Amino acid sequence: MGKDYTVLAINPGSTSTKVAVFNNENALFTKTISHSSDEIAGFNTIADQYEFRAELIEKLLREENVDMKSIDVVVGRGGLLKPIPSGTYKVNEIMVEELRSAKYGEHASNLGAMIALTLSKHLGIESYIVDPVVVDELDPIARISGMPEIPRRSIFHALNQKAVARKAAKELNREYSDVNLIVVHMGGGVSVGAHRKGAVVDVNNALSGDGPFSPERSGGVPANQLLDLLVKGAMTEKEIRKRLIGNGGIVAYLGTNDMRKVEDDVKAGNADAVLYHEAMAYQIAKEIGACAAVLHGEVDAIVFTGGLAYDELFLNKLRTKISWIANTLVFPGEEEMESLVSGVLRVKRGEEDYKEYVAE
Repeated sequence: MGKDYTVLAINPGSTSTKVAVFNNENALFTKTISHSSDEIAGFNTIADQYEFRAELIEKLLREENVDMKSIDVVVGRGGLLKPIPSGTYKVNEIMVEELRSAKYGEHASNLGAMIALTLSKHLGIESYIVDPVVVDELDPIARISGMPEIPRRSIFHALNQKAVARKAAKELNREYSDVNLIVVHMGGGVSVGAHRKGAVVDVNNALSGDGPFSPERSGGVPANQLLDLLVKGAMTEKEIRKRLIGNGGIVAYLGTNDMRKVEDDVKAGNADAVLYHEAMAYQIAKEIGACAAVLHGEVDAIVFTGGLAYDELFLNKLRTKISWIANTLVFPGEEEMESLVSGVLRVKRGEEDYKEYVAE
């Protein structure tokens, strides 16, 4: 019997902080601390929220009667860093400074490593991040966009994609490093990744205007027409950025990002809901087809995950378009806390080595 590990996991989002304590793979508790828009508005930058959120986490742990001395390791959600290979990274001062200064962009996930390092220092233990959104395993050819000034970037739901890819390989009685998969994460944003023998060799940039539109994002749109909106003054730069990420896609067409409501409207025969529901499935299916080409048609399974994977109506629309490529597997929702903990446990058990983050 191996050693037991008590793991504290921290996952900051834009208006919430998820906190969990695990004993090995078993969750002792999982809680979500909600932050009102008024509370968040009081900070100039995301990094400024650091002490506020850390104090709330410590308060929650006291309320849950967690013996801080019992925690063996802390893991936080990874943020916007330089492009790095997949893996579990020990949090260090270089990483935290780049996240604090938002060197590569501002995002709530930047707080994960910052809070994890502080708590781990107090406890005299180690802290880690696992598969942040900037995981980059792209083939060189996949980086070429058509404009030398704008290489394609790998920004996607790496944590969940990697986790469900391992689950899918296990269901196929294979090793992740031995299979070819197309993993489709469908949440507020959509990322479709071509996983070749354990590496995501191509994936749409799910954060900044690439691939299918989603409940909240515009995806790839005609560049000249987008530029016209700015040049002709129809929209400001701020409005365009918000339309690309946050107010685009389904919410722009139907006024809601709640896909449960959209599904109900589709079933009720609402013509607009039917059209845009179908259009999103159409675009995702096209992206899956593109990934099949990347993998030369050698696809062991197509894997669906994220909140939209609960929508059987939507899944059936996708299956009718892509079932000729490969069989499908479904892992609905996001198991981010479990994925964070699994990454740390693989390191603590000696199943893989942790990585060190270094500056460019």
